[in-house]
Amino acid sequence: STSATDAASELRAALNAYPQEGLEDGKVDGGGYTVTSDALGSGGSLQLEYRSSGKGFFAKSFNGGKPFVDDLVIEPNGSAFEFRSSSRLGDSDFGVNGKRLSYIGGLLKEKGWTGNGLPN
Repeated sequence: STSATDAASELRAALNAYPQEGLEDGKVDGGGYTVTSDALGSGGSLQLEYRSSGKGFFAKSFNGGKPFVDDLVIEPNGSAFEFRSSSRLGDSDFGVNGKRLSYIGGLLKEKGWTGNGLPN
């Protein structure tokens, strides 16, 4: 029940509230994130790139010590937004994408947002 501009602004504020140092003391997204594209105001998508820490066993063993990279894409769909978060490579993200979306969903729920997938 808000304008698209106001909804996009609230969404950006929630995303900006996500800690750059990551969740769970840096175990989730310990490498920070950047906005790679923001066209929400013109009906397009908002895209972020998250870099998980490259310090752990899995990063050293499977990715040569480089951080794993995940992408988050948010697209308007009528009066709603669709969120997609996925790893660029590998078969498992060890729950990182779900934790990220739950945290962001919780921030939006605190602002009065409703929808499928938001925490209870």
